[in-house]
Amino acid sequence: MADDDGRRKKPLKLKTRSFDRNFAMARMGLVAGTSMAGHTVSNLFRSKSSREERNREFYREQAAYLADELGRLKGSVMKVGQMLSVYGQYFMPPEAIEVLRSLQDDSPPVAWEDLQPVLKERLGPERLAELDINPEPLAAASLGQVHRAVRKSDGLELCVKIQYPQLADAIDSDIRTMTHIVRLSRLAPKGIDLSAVMEEVREMIYREVDYVRELKMTQEYCKRLEGDDRFVVPRVFPEYSTSQVLVTSFESALHVQSDTVQALSQDRRNQLGYAALDLFFNEFFNWALVQTDPHFGNYKVRVNENGRDQLVLLDFGATREFAPRFLGAYTDIVRGALIRDVDMLIEGAVGIQLLREHSPDHVFEAFAQVGMLMIEPFAEDPPDELLTDDGAYCWGDSDLPWRVSRAVSRAAISRWFRLPPREIVFLHRRMGGVFVLLAVLNAQLKARSLLAGYIEQAAD
Repeated sequence: MADDDGRRKKPLKLKTRSFDRNFAMARMGLVAGTSMAGHTVSNLFRSKSSREERNREFYREQAAYLADELGRLKGSVMKVGQMLSVYGQYFMPPEAIEVLRSLQDDSPPVAWEDLQPVLKERLGPERLAELDINPEPLAAASLGQVHRAVRKSDGLELCVKIQYPQLADAIDSDIRTMTHIVRLSRLAPKGIDLSAVMEEVREMIYREVDYVRELKMTQEYCKRLEGDDRFVVPRVFPEYSTSQVLVTSFESALHVQSDTVQALSQDRRNQLGYAALDLFFNEFFNWALVQTDPHFGNYKVRVNENGRDQLVLLDFGATREFAPRFLGAYTDIVRGALIRDVDMLIEGAVGIQLLREHSPDHVFEAFAQVGMLMIEPFAEDPPDELLTDDGAYCWGDSDLPWRVSRAVSRAAISRWFRLPPREIVFLHRRMGGVFVLLAVLNAQLKARSLLAGYIEQAAD
């Protein structure tokens, strides 16, 4: 884990008892439903333009209320809010998505007095006595929080990730209740199969609360990246870890938006950006194993005096594997976009059920345009205004993620649109995170040959 100098929020008391959580969530549903009823009645007396404007305000208000309440409840329900900001871009109002995205990194910590007895029970008093744990959290998220610690015997600095108590027991009931609340709040259209979306969220949450799996994934990344000095992966300590506690080495690093990182030379920021892009391509095309959570807290920077700065990689709970069939079809999509072979691109999309085989031509054409747009930084002819004099793509000057999101939103209006396969949603979640990281670094890269190399390798 790594240090972070972000402002601390006031600790909250965690609602872990089923009665407390059920009461809080019942109140959320009541407020959401009442608000919707009042909004519907008041809209009857508005003009069309006034009604549309009020709708946008209403969706923003509904999402803000849910985001605030979910952040207090933590656990599964907060994670559902986070995942809706990912899935929801395909069917929810953009005003709601904007607010729900705040749940990604704006979470108050849980009071230490609530966690300390839980940690003692999980580790046992003897193991716990070996550690001196700082009660002030380094980071707080929806499913757990991280505390810095020192092993008393040798002064080794560690990070202790603690899962919130009774969290796993509440996942199924939380998912059911949140599905009902989202429907009451009208943040999802009636035609959307929310049960399918929520089932994927459910599987993902169970994956992320499995700290035994996360420990193994951390070890796997450590092994795969051994010898590549561009990356740092924490060591794990199984002797202090359980299914609900994960202890790793403390790895000093800075947030990518810190003044120190932003003040690095263009060449050093380019090297960091290239490494992040190379890692993502390597994960998907070579390993078929991708850490799908692009939160900036999971990709930090260690600034070194020798100029060989490193990316510190954290939190592998959201790592997921991709089946060979999906990998092959998606590679065809990328290859088709890269070489402007529309037929190959469409065939790959149909192969993973991203498009219906018998869609009209205009649907295929619209999808091809989105594919070509996504590949813009790697194209032979990116927009001249986004290139340096020597032809490098200027990520900091590009609004590509916004243009892609807008294009996808327009496509979603079509009756031929279908929710993308869940693999796509989480792959694109990470891809979008990498693109934003490159923009924040203001990287200037010539990366067509990098992507082409992975594509050619995948074809062999």
